[in-house]
Amino acid sequence: MRDDLDPLPAGTAGRADFTTTCWSAVLRAGANDSPEAQVALARLCRTYWYPLYAYVRRQGRSEPDAQDLVQGFFAQLLGRGSLVRVMPKGGRFRSYLLGALNYYLADRRDAAHAKKRGGGQETVSFDAMTAEERYRLEPADARSPERLFSRRWALTVLDTVLARLERDYRAQGKGVLFDRLQACLLGDHGHGTFGAVALELGLSEGAVKMAALRLRQRYRELIHELIAETVSGPEEVGEEVRFLLAAVSQ
Repeated sequence: MRDDLDPLPAGTAGRADFTTTCWSAVLRAGANDSPEAQVALARLCRTYWYPLYAYVRRQGRSEPDAQDLVQGFFAQLLGRGSLVRVMPKGGRFRSYLLGALNYYLADRRDAAHAKKRGGGQETVSFDAMTAEERYRLEPADARSPERLFSRRWALTVLDTVLARLERDYRAQGKGVLFDRLQACLLGDHGHGTFGAVALELGLSEGAVKMAALRLRQRYRELIHELIAETVSGPEEVGEEVRFLLAAVSQ
Protein backbone atom coordinates (compact mmCIF):
# COMPACT_ATOMS: atom_id res chain seq x y z
CA MET A 1 0.00 0.00 0.00
CA ARG A 2 1.16 3.56 -0.66
CA ASP A 3 1.99 5.64 2.40
CA ASP A 4 2.01 8.99 0.62
CA LEU A 5 -0.47 11.02 -1.34
CA ASP A 6 0.50 14.06 -3.40
CA PRO A 7 -0.63 17.16 -1.53
CA LEU A 8 -3.07 19.57 -3.11
CA PRO A 9 -1.67 22.95 -4.17
CA ALA A 10 -1.13 25.24 -1.21
CA GLY A 11 -3.82 27.83 -0.57
CA THR A 12 -3.48 31.49 0.14
CA ALA A 13 -4.89 31.56 3.66
CA GLY A 14 -2.57 33.29 6.08
CA ARG A 15 -0.54 35.12 3.47
CA ALA A 16 0.88 38.45 4.51
CA ASP A 17 -0.23 40.17 1.33
CA PHE A 18 -3.89 40.74 0.57
CA THR A 19 -4.59 40.49 -3.14
CA THR A 20 -7.39 42.40 -4.82
CA THR A 21 -10.62 40.49 -4.34
CA CYS A 22 -14.14 40.81 -5.68
CA TRP A 23 -15.37 43.16 -2.97
CA SER A 24 -12.18 45.16 -2.61
CA ALA A 25 -12.22 45.64 -6.38
CA VAL A 26 -15.81 46.88 -6.19
CA LEU A 27 -14.97 49.26 -3.37
CA ARG A 28 -11.92 50.64 -5.14
CA ALA A 29 -13.62 51.07 -8.51
CA GLY A 30 -17.04 52.09 -7.22
CA ALA A 31 -16.34 55.78 -7.38
CA ASN A 32 -16.37 55.73 -11.17
CA ASP A 33 -18.83 52.83 -11.58
CA SER A 34 -16.36 50.93 -13.79
CA PRO A 35 -17.32 47.84 -15.81
CA GLU A 36 -14.85 45.83 -13.72
CA ALA A 37 -16.66 46.81 -10.55
CA GLN A 38 -20.01 45.87 -12.06
CA VAL A 39 -18.71 42.43 -13.10
CA ALA A 40 -17.29 41.80 -9.63
CA LEU A 41 -20.51 42.92 -7.95
CA ALA A 42 -22.62 40.75 -10.26
CA ARG A 43 -20.49 37.74 -9.37
CA LEU A 44 -21.00 38.33 -5.67
CA CYS A 45 -24.74 38.89 -6.07
CA ARG A 46 -25.11 35.74 -8.13
CA THR A 47 -23.64 33.73 -5.27
CA TYR A 48 -25.70 35.26 -2.48
CA TRP A 49 -29.14 35.76 -4.00
CA TYR A 50 -30.85 33.06 -1.91
CA PRO A 51 -30.11 34.60 1.52
CA LEU A 52 -31.78 37.78 0.23
CA TYR A 53 -34.79 35.86 -1.05
CA ALA A 54 -35.18 34.07 2.29
CA TYR A 55 -34.85 37.41 4.11
CA VAL A 56 -37.64 38.98 2.08
CA ARG A 57 -39.90 35.94 2.49
CA ARG A 58 -39.32 35.86 6.26
CA GLN A 59 -40.53 39.47 6.40
CA GLY A 60 -43.93 38.17 5.33
CA ARG A 61 -43.79 38.91 1.61
CA SER A 62 -45.55 36.51 -0.72
CA GLU A 63 -43.62 34.25 -3.07
CA PRO A 64 -44.37 36.36 -6.21
CA ASP A 65 -43.60 39.62 -4.40
CA ALA A 66 -40.32 38.25 -3.03
CA GLN A 67 -39.27 37.13 -6.50
CA ASP A 68 -40.11 40.51 -8.01
CA LEU A 69 -38.48 42.48 -5.22
CA VAL A 70 -35.22 40.55 -5.27
CA GLN A 71 -35.00 40.72 -9.05
CA GLY A 72 -35.88 44.41 -9.00
CA PHE A 73 -33.24 45.00 -6.34
CA PHE A 74 -30.58 43.34 -8.45
CA ALA A 75 -31.66 45.27 -11.54
CA GLN A 76 -31.27 48.54 -9.67
CA LEU A 77 -28.05 47.54 -7.94
CA LEU A 78 -26.40 46.56 -11.21
CA GLY A 79 -27.88 49.45 -13.14
CA ARG A 80 -25.80 52.28 -14.48
CA GLY A 81 -24.69 54.72 -11.80
CA SER A 82 -26.00 52.71 -8.83
CA LEU A 83 -22.57 52.06 -7.36
CA VAL A 84 -21.83 55.75 -7.11
CA ARG A 85 -25.01 56.37 -5.10
CA VAL A 86 -24.72 53.60 -2.53
CA MET A 87 -21.08 52.51 -2.41
CA PRO A 88 -19.59 52.53 1.11
CA LYS A 89 -15.98 53.37 1.84
CA GLY A 90 -15.25 49.98 3.34
CA GLY A 91 -16.75 47.14 5.32
CA ARG A 92 -18.17 43.76 4.46
CA PHE A 93 -20.18 42.76 1.43
CA ARG A 94 -22.65 40.90 3.67
CA SER A 95 -23.53 44.09 5.55
CA TYR A 96 -23.59 46.21 2.41
CA LEU A 97 -25.92 43.80 0.61
CA LEU A 98 -28.46 43.65 3.43
CA GLY A 99 -28.36 47.41 3.97
CA ALA A 100 -28.85 48.11 0.28
CA LEU A 101 -31.78 45.67 0.15
CA ASN A 102 -33.45 47.30 3.16
CA TYR A 103 -33.10 50.69 1.51
CA TYR A 104 -34.67 49.29 -1.65
CA LEU A 105 -37.55 47.68 0.26
CA ALA A 106 -38.24 50.86 2.17
CA ASP A 107 -38.46 52.68 -1.13
CA ARG A 108 -41.04 50.16 -2.35
CA ARG A 109 -43.04 49.49 0.78
CA ASP A 110 -46.16 48.57 -1.10
CA ALA A 111 -45.39 45.08 -2.40
CA ALA A 112 -48.53 45.12 -4.56
CA HIS A 113 -46.77 47.56 -6.92
CA ALA A 114 -43.56 45.57 -7.18
CA LYS A 115 -42.65 44.68 -10.74
CA LYS A 116 -39.70 43.07 -12.40
CA ARG A 117 -37.48 45.92 -13.43
CA GLY A 118 -34.98 44.87 -16.07
CA GLY A 119 -35.10 47.74 -18.53
CA GLY A 120 -33.22 45.64 -21.04
CA GLN A 121 -30.34 45.21 -18.60
CA GLU A 122 -28.95 41.86 -17.58
CA THR A 123 -29.95 41.02 -14.01
CA VAL A 124 -28.84 38.22 -11.73
CA SER A 125 -30.71 35.12 -12.82
CA PHE A 126 -32.02 32.57 -10.33
CA ASP A 127 -34.41 29.66 -10.31
CA ALA A 128 -37.50 30.99 -8.55
CA MET A 129 -38.98 27.51 -8.12
CA THR A 130 -35.82 26.23 -6.46
CA ALA A 131 -35.68 29.29 -4.23
CA GLU A 132 -39.20 28.71 -2.93
CA GLU A 133 -38.58 24.99 -2.45
CA ARG A 134 -35.52 25.83 -0.37
CA TYR A 135 -37.42 28.41 1.63
CA ARG A 136 -40.14 25.91 2.51
CA LEU A 137 -37.46 23.76 4.13
CA GLU A 138 -36.44 26.58 6.45
CA PRO A 139 -37.29 25.84 10.10
CA ALA A 140 -40.65 27.22 11.19
CA ASP A 141 -39.32 29.07 14.23
CA ALA A 142 -39.18 32.62 15.50
CA ARG A 143 -35.83 33.32 13.86
CA SER A 144 -35.78 36.93 12.73
CA PRO A 145 -35.27 37.84 9.06
CA GLU A 146 -31.82 39.20 9.99
CA ARG A 147 -30.76 35.98 11.74
CA LEU A 148 -32.10 33.89 8.87
CA PHE A 149 -30.15 36.02 6.40
CA SER A 150 -26.93 35.62 8.44
CA ARG A 151 -27.35 31.86 8.70
CA ARG A 152 -28.18 31.45 5.02
CA TRP A 153 -25.23 33.64 4.07
CA ALA A 154 -22.93 31.48 6.19
CA LEU A 155 -24.30 28.21 4.81
CA THR A 156 -23.99 29.56 1.26
CA VAL A 157 -20.30 30.27 1.91
CA LEU A 158 -19.76 26.73 3.23
CA ASP A 159 -21.71 25.14 0.35
CA THR A 160 -19.68 27.16 -2.16
CA VAL A 161 -16.42 26.12 -0.51
CA LEU A 162 -17.42 22.45 -0.45
CA ALA A 163 -18.33 22.54 -4.14
CA ARG A 164 -15.03 24.22 -5.00
CA LEU A 165 -13.11 21.67 -2.95
CA GLU A 166 -14.88 18.79 -4.67
CA ARG A 167 -14.07 20.25 -8.10
CA ASP A 168 -10.40 20.51 -7.15
CA TYR A 169 -10.24 16.90 -6.01
CA ARG A 170 -12.08 15.51 -9.01
CA ALA A 171 -9.87 17.51 -11.38
CA GLN A 172 -6.88 15.74 -9.82
CA GLY A 173 -8.48 12.31 -10.12
CA LYS A 174 -9.22 12.11 -6.38
CA GLY A 175 -12.99 12.16 -6.55
CA VAL A 176 -13.45 8.81 -4.79
CA LEU A 177 -11.12 9.90 -2.00
CA PHE A 178 -13.17 13.07 -1.57
CA ASP A 179 -16.42 11.10 -1.49
CA ARG A 180 -15.11 8.83 1.26
CA LEU A 181 -13.53 11.55 3.40
CA GLN A 182 -15.77 14.59 3.08
CA ALA A 183 -17.64 13.63 6.26
CA CYS A 184 -14.43 14.22 8.22
CA LEU A 185 -14.73 17.94 7.48
CA LEU A 186 -17.16 18.10 10.40
CA GLY A 187 -14.87 16.20 12.76
CA ASP A 188 -12.39 13.39 13.09
CA HIS A 189 -13.26 9.76 12.50
CA GLY A 190 -12.13 6.72 14.33
CA HIS A 191 -9.69 4.01 13.47
CA GLY A 192 -12.32 1.75 11.96
CA THR A 193 -13.55 4.32 9.42
CA PHE A 194 -10.07 5.19 8.15
CA GLY A 195 -9.20 1.52 8.02
CA ALA A 196 -12.22 0.73 5.85
CA VAL A 197 -11.38 3.57 3.44
CA ALA A 198 -7.76 2.43 3.30
CA LEU A 199 -8.83 -1.12 2.47
CA GLU A 200 -11.24 0.07 -0.23
CA LEU A 201 -8.75 2.41 -1.92
CA GLY A 202 -5.65 0.24 -1.53
CA LEU A 203 -3.86 2.72 0.74
CA SER A 204 -2.35 2.47 4.17
CA GLU A 205 -4.40 3.74 7.08
CA GLY A 206 -1.70 6.32 7.74
CA ALA A 207 -2.06 7.64 4.19
CA VAL A 208 -5.82 7.98 4.61
CA LYS A 209 -5.40 9.83 7.90
CA MET A 210 -2.96 12.21 6.24
CA ALA A 211 -5.37 12.69 3.33
CA ALA A 212 -8.15 13.55 5.79
CA LEU A 213 -5.87 16.07 7.51
CA ARG A 214 -5.04 17.70 4.18
CA LEU A 215 -8.71 17.80 3.22
CA ARG A 216 -9.64 19.62 6.42
CA GLN A 217 -6.72 22.00 6.00
CA ARG A 218 -7.68 22.84 2.42
CA TYR A 219 -11.31 23.29 3.49
CA ARG A 220 -10.26 25.85 6.08
CA GLU A 221 -8.02 27.61 3.56
CA LEU A 222 -10.85 27.89 1.04
CA ILE A 223 -13.21 29.29 3.67
CA HIS A 224 -10.68 32.03 4.41
CA GLU A 225 -10.12 32.66 0.69
CA LEU A 226 -13.83 32.99 -0.03
CA ILE A 227 -14.39 35.20 2.99
CA ALA A 228 -11.50 37.38 1.81
CA GLU A 229 -13.46 38.02 -1.38
CA THR A 230 -16.26 39.64 0.63
CA VAL A 231 -14.33 42.02 2.90
CA SER A 232 -12.36 45.16 2.19
CA GLY A 233 -9.15 44.31 4.05
CA PRO A 234 -7.17 41.40 5.57
CA GLU A 235 -7.86 42.55 9.12
CA GLU A 236 -11.55 41.72 8.63
CA VAL A 237 -11.13 38.09 7.51
CA GLY A 238 -10.72 36.51 10.96
CA GLU A 239 -13.63 38.44 12.41
CA GLU A 240 -15.87 37.49 9.50
CA VAL A 241 -14.93 33.82 9.84
CA ARG A 242 -15.91 33.96 13.50
CA PHE A 243 -19.20 35.57 12.53
CA LEU A 244 -19.78 32.78 10.00
CA LEU A 245 -19.20 30.05 12.58
CA ALA A 246 -21.53 31.76 15.04
CA ALA A 247 -24.23 32.18 12.37
CA VAL A 248 -24.06 28.49 11.42
CA SER A 249 -24.51 27.45 15.06
CA GLN A 250 -27.66 29.57 15.49
